[in-house]
Amino acid sequence: MARVVGLACVRCETRYPANHYAQDCPACRPVTRSNLMVAYEDTLRTPRAKPAATAERDLWRYGDLLPVDRSQSVSLGEGGSPLHRLDRLGEELGLLHLFGKDETRNPTWSFKDRLACLAVSSAKAMGAQVIVSSSSGNAGAAAAAYAAKAGLRCVVFTFKGTSGPMLTQMRAYGATVIACDHKDDRWTLMEHAVRHYGWFPTSPFFGPVVGSNPYGIEGYKTLAYEIVEQLDWQVPDWCVLPVCYGDALLGMWRGFEDMLSFGWIDRMPRMVAAETYGSIAAALDDGTDSPPDIAKREDSIAVSINATRGTYQSLDIVRRSNGAAVTTGNDELLRWLDLLARREGLFVEASTAAALAAVDQLRKSGTITRDQLVVTLLTASGLKDPGTAASAQGEVLALPGNIEEAIAMLQNQGIFPA
Repeated sequence: MARVVGLACVRCETRYPANHYAQDCPACRPVTRSNLMVAYEDTLRTPRAKPAATAERDLWRYGDLLPVDRSQSVSLGEGGSPLHRLDRLGEELGLLHLFGKDETRNPTWSFKDRLACLAVSSAKAMGAQVIVSSSSGNAGAAAAAYAAKAGLRCVVFTFKGTSGPMLTQMRAYGATVIACDHKDDRWTLMEHAVRHYGWFPTSPFFGPVVGSNPYGIEGYKTLAYEIVEQLDWQVPDWCVLPVCYGDALLGMWRGFEDMLSFGWIDRMPRMVAAETYGSIAAALDDGTDSPPDIAKREDSIAVSINATRGTYQSLDIVRRSNGAAVTTGNDELLRWLDLLARREGLFVEASTAAALAAVDQLRKSGTITRDQLVVTLLTASGLKDPGTAASAQGEVLALPGNIEEAIAMLQNQGIFPA
């Protein structure tokens, strides 16, 4: 366990107490709203040995770099997900080194398990009684599962129209799920619960959104650790993430910063935010600190990243890394969702496809070159929202009961040879 000395603003680095996790930075509010991050004693970022080869291949392989002691962890076996070579997609994109970090293999089938593990572990260590989340799916399912493991009550505020499988998963873990008429109502109700009843928030709950629970975000550092170790201590040239509020973007960046301090790596990657409406891209173009709220052109099928306004933490990491923000539309999402499944055997949610659509755009513009090493984050399983993929597949071929007629139909369809 790394020794926590408090929390610090991601923008101005003003320090706050360790229990300030349900706040933003008051000092930054005249300019923008910014999230907090966990601050450790200085000895954390000093040279150290790499993990032992015999250590377990899960998130807690790096437990000495996290804010909760392993003995207090609420764990379901998260982390240690595969890093796939995507050679066939790489050929499609004109890339020699394309990889996908497969977070569908986590306990609730998404990368949110890393956040929920650290957030709920911290909540239990702090004596919290109720976990609360505002979520359209992945974050709520993860919060519900880890709360169940911890023996804590969980309440998830969502909105009407959320994917049925997501709601079923949350409720299967015993969470109380409440669907609001309007999206913003979930934040109002959640903030009331946090402020008045002391419920422990794992997700954003006020606007403009600054990001999720600082302790939870530390779980995403392990993505960076794992990727570099799986690449035999190489640093990707580019890390491309589907981005809603940028929690994983910040967490991964902090992980790379750690490794640079430890002497495990000698440079930092460039980070890409793949978004649906272009808020971060607009702020980059305007040179501002506050990503604007963007009017929707269409309702995005990428429900998990369907935010019209980005966060300072996303914008900051893209800028600091000399990265990029790329906006993707529904047609691109469906195309890359289909290609990833057909070419690489990986069925992911539509939000994940945004990362590949972003790589496609950056490759075509020449920003990403043929020989650079690119890692995409495959955030969640396609079984979280199967209806989106099904909507583009058409009807299943139905055969007549007569076998001769069935064979003839299959021949006519080109499935059986004539």
